[in-house]
Amino acid sequence: MSRACDMLPPVRGAYVSGAALKDLVWFRAGGPADVLYRPADADDLATFLFAKPADLDVSVIGVGSNLLVRDGGIPGVVIRLPSAFAEIKIEGTRIRAGAAALDANVARAAAEAGIAGLEFLRGVPGTVGGALKMNAGCYGREIKDIFVEATGVDAKGDKHILSADEMGFSYRRSRPEGIVYVEAVFEGVTDEPAAIKARMEKLVEQRETSQPTRAKTGGSTFKNPEGHKAWELIDKAGCRGLKHGDAQVSEKHTNFLINLGNATAADIEGLGEDVRARVRAKFAIELEWEIKRVGVPLEGAAV
Repeated sequence: MSRACDMLPPVRGAYVSGAALKDLVWFRAGGPADVLYRPADADDLATFLFAKPADLDVSVIGVGSNLLVRDGGIPGVVIRLPSAFAEIKIEGTRIRAGAAALDANVARAAAEAGIAGLEFLRGVPGTVGGALKMNAGCYGREIKDIFVEATGVDAKGDKHILSADEMGFSYRRSRPEGIVYVEAVFEGVTDEPAAIKARMEKLVEQRETSQPTRAKTGGSTFKNPEGHKAWELIDKAGCRGLKHGDAQVSEKHTNFLINLGNATAADIEGLGEDVRARVRAKFAIELEWEIKRVGVPLEGAAV
């Protein structure tokens, strides 16, 4: 355990020293966490954040669907909300979902309850917490379109209920920093469950056809520049199938990077930077990473 983590406050949840994060992220690559913390509940999380050393590095991960952990791992404490934060409740045409609930499960629960408008979540990999952080979306819909409120805990352990204005949603971003989300409320409209499920299945079929859903990937890699599609720029820059070590630009969808088996995080990030350079050279357009890259490289490694 690192020096920064020597004096962690007592909690009801669990600390794991040197936890292997590559087992928790979709890329199946990257280094360990100094300490992984799974809080027992929101009060336990608040206690930890209030009592932790002021200089302790703290970060949060979900299921790692859009995350690249660098090979040197993540210093300090990494918070990962357990299944206690994954409860989903129906409240009329609203759904209250814990931050660890899978987006796809929220979509399924909405469909069963006859709540339309959340179908797009079936195609969003990851959890509610991550979706709030990046205003996740697909097929023309985003979190901001169904959002009512979110509950989170700040770095001092204080709980906040945040409105849409306070969230400040924009393309693949929300405004609050330093908030660990624990719950959100979304709203849809009434419709027949069968009709909702049929629309959802069409979205799933479309995703399966167009994306490498069964590969080790981090999902959509780069944000779409204004007026352009990232995949099209990447393709026209000659990057389809491009490799760095065991990392490859997907042949199926060029805005996806995949781990062919034994890629390091440095392989994946290096490939992404090569793609950015080629697009920049051909089109004078700067691709912005959509995948979140966290942690530190291995000492002496270069991207």
